[in-house]
Amino acid sequence: MNILAIDTSNYVMGVAVLKEGTVAGEFVTNIKKNHSIRLMPAIDHVMRETGTKPEELDRIAVAHGPGSYTGVRIGLTTAKTMAWTLGIPVVGVSSLEAVARQGVFFDGYVCPFFDARRGLVYTGLYNKDMDVLREETNILMEEWLESLKESERPILFLSQDLSVHKEKILEMLGDQAVFPSAPYQFARPSIIAAAAKERHPGSLHALVPNYLRLPEAEAKWLEQQEKQ
Repeated sequence: MNILAIDTSNYVMGVAVLKEGTVAGEFVTNIKKNHSIRLMPAIDHVMRETGTKPEELDRIAVAHGPGSYTGVRIGLTTAKTMAWTLGIPVVGVSSLEAVARQGVFFDGYVCPFFDARRGLVYTGLYNKDMDVLREETNILMEEWLESLKESERPILFLSQDLSVHKEKILEMLGDQAVFPSAPYQFARPSIIAAAAKERHPGSLHALVPNYLRLPEAEAKWLEQQEKQ
């Protein structure tokens, strides 16, 4: 099975091609540049370098959030458009799960998170088998850490935004918190492809962004409607 994987849900932009279970090529950057401009050239580059023609793809995998609202839409729209054009299925993978899968060899709990500003984070809790122990949520980091204190297991924290919350994590959890080196803090598109390979594709039109919370503009509009 040949799979094209796409991730633009956060600062990290990644594209990978998986051929018959082997990572044929992978392109990853972690820079604040416009994904809408850079994504298609990155896809073209990886496809050409791996000698993969669009018609040879069997499915497309995409990180569908949570994360940047704009980034999630860019990746999802591109993946769904390509899948529809090629007549192949598309599989959505949680952006948090994609990061958590970097911790599959950790003998404890795995906590991926993304900063959501104002003290909030997008997060969830997994074990090394990637079973969901706590559902993904948008929550104050301090409140989340308080709830994790009850666990006696070591917790591996994975995040591109680790520097924003590391001090608070150490303050509240101490030695219970574990932090891997920088390369493990970011999602890999090849891991997204591998996760998608294991799943049964759903309806193309049923795949929607997983924001976990409403975009601010939409939330304000709904608030105004309720007042009226």
